[in-house]
Amino acid sequence: MKIIILGAGQVGGTLAEHLAGEANDITVVDTDTERLRDLGDRLDIRTVVGRGSFPTVLRQAGADDADMLIAVTNSDEVNMLACQVAYTLFHTPTKIARVRESAYLTRNDLFDNDAIPVDVLISPEQVVTNYIKRLIEYPGALQVLDFAEGKAQLVAVRAYYGGPLVGQQLSQLRAHMPNVDTRVAAIFRRDRPILPQGDTVIEADDEVFFIAAKGHIRAVMSEMRRLEDSNKRIIIAGGGNIGERLAEAIESRYQVKIIERNPARCRYLSDSLESTIVLQGSASDRDLLLEESIADTDIFLALTNDDEANIMSSLLAKRLGARKVMTLINNPAYVDLVQGGQIDIAISPQLATIGTLLTHVRRGDIVSVHSLRRGAAEAIEAIAHGDSKSSKVVGRMIEDIALPPGTTIGAIIRDEEVLIAHDDTVIASGDHVILFLVDKKYIRDVERLFHVGLSFF
Repeated sequence: MKIIILGAGQVGGTLAEHLAGEANDITVVDTDTERLRDLGDRLDIRTVVGRGSFPTVLRQAGADDADMLIAVTNSDEVNMLACQVAYTLFHTPTKIARVRESAYLTRNDLFDNDAIPVDVLISPEQVVTNYIKRLIEYPGALQVLDFAEGKAQLVAVRAYYGGPLVGQQLSQLRAHMPNVDTRVAAIFRRDRPILPQGDTVIEADDEVFFIAAKGHIRAVMSEMRRLEDSNKRIIIAGGGNIGERLAEAIESRYQVKIIERNPARCRYLSDSLESTIVLQGSASDRDLLLEESIADTDIFLALTNDDEANIMSSLLAKRLGARKVMTLINNPAYVDLVQGGQIDIAISPQLATIGTLLTHVRRGDIVSVHSLRRGAAEAIEAIAHGDSKSSKVVGRMIEDIALPPGTTIGAIIRDEEVLIAHDDTVIASGDHVILFLVDKKYIRDVERLFHVGLSFF
């Protein structure tokens, strides 16, 4: 696939890295020559210096025969205009734009071919807000991902000493929970993937990914670790777009406070939010945190645009007694350094956004893609089409499907029913199939599994 990426920042660079190794023809456009040089030195891609909305620059990048334009510059206006130019002059089939400003996003009539021709809108702030909201709802989870509109969920937890299943084989899971069907999709032990078998023994500190119907998630989590108390009191450091959206989404269910430096922004947040308490000050102010009972806080969320400020305020909050801290970190190099120590969960907005973008890049009928383990693995929701003659999966039992190495099928959603995958489960046409890949180099093989042969048409 020939793809033009506008913007060589964190999202554009990470996306190029994901796609360059998958036999795609990638061109990255940016005005920053140094960023482009760095990407070009590391990846097998083309780079073009210039403003992505200029017709001459798009033509130089290969827009005449490009399959897809992904506009992820820091400017909403440049992204939207680039999609307009690509549609009008080059008839680019698929145009994806990152748009942050809510004033644009609230207009339903703004984005179509008769107005601004954007096929897919990506709002990083909303993606990250939803991601954090799910983590708050499941205390103890490292990652929570929705499939089939939330009917099934994939959850990552760290197995703790004393968990009922720790030290036992996975085959014992059904004996422990006879009324709950679940499947462990993958285990990461000391950062190395283990493909789970019935005789695999779960060890303390394993990162366990399991899939189950939404209503069964808490029961399965209790097998891996002692369930934490429900969250009640939450402090958000940073009243920017993400902080505001998150407070708005959760303030009806939790006691929420926002700490924001800017006085004007504080006044705006006070007027906009219903029950959230807005405090003007610094989240690194020890006296302020103590005054606001940080020791009784269930979750401290550092959501400013400054990585270093987020890390320092999180470390301080943890030392002063916050039960859990989650930290927004834009620099991917920092994520592995801080997560799992004093900081419980490091949230990368790039990786959260990348999954949404990959959904539209993957071949075949792919409904959703989630990047896992800082991009090392992927979870994919694909729809099976065809019949036993035209499809490599329809009408076959899972044990008879030639899955690529390191790939497991975790669950199947059929209409409203969540079927946990077993060897004798037969896939039907129209099933939503949830797959887990610990080695992304086999992504093309997975996509080919869900292609339909000509006999189907």
